[in-house]
Amino acid sequence: MTVVVDSDIVIEVCRQRDSDILSRWSDLGQSEKTILYSPVTAAELWNGVRPGEETALTDFFRSLLCVPIDYQTGRQAGDYLRRYRRSHGLQVTDALIAAAAVMNRAQLWTRNRKYYPMKEISFY
Repeated sequence: MTVVVDSDIVIEVCRQRDSDILSRWSDLGQSEKTILYSPVTAAELWNGVRPGEETALTDFFRSLLCVPIDYQTGRQAGDYLRRYRRSHGLQVTDALIAAAAVMNRAQLWTRNRKYYPMKEISFY
């Protein structure tokens, strides 16, 4: 099994403040599951990186696998935007993360399930 981690989970893991998320992260890391992240998540975290956090963030992302955003992922994200932008306020970033999870047959780990109304999404 494969899990794509959403930006909100990565933020919580890096800040190490939520014991429930840290416990699940530890369990996930000790499992046979592959942990992936999207380039969108990397962009969101680098946008908010604080001085002195750069090395830790670099090391964190190096420990995981980054899923590519290719044509198929972009097309799937576009389909999601067309279907859910008006009804659910879907943003491009969330559409790309959702598409990355679906295209990689992965579960999505997020605290913001309301942002992902797609029937194809399986949550971790």
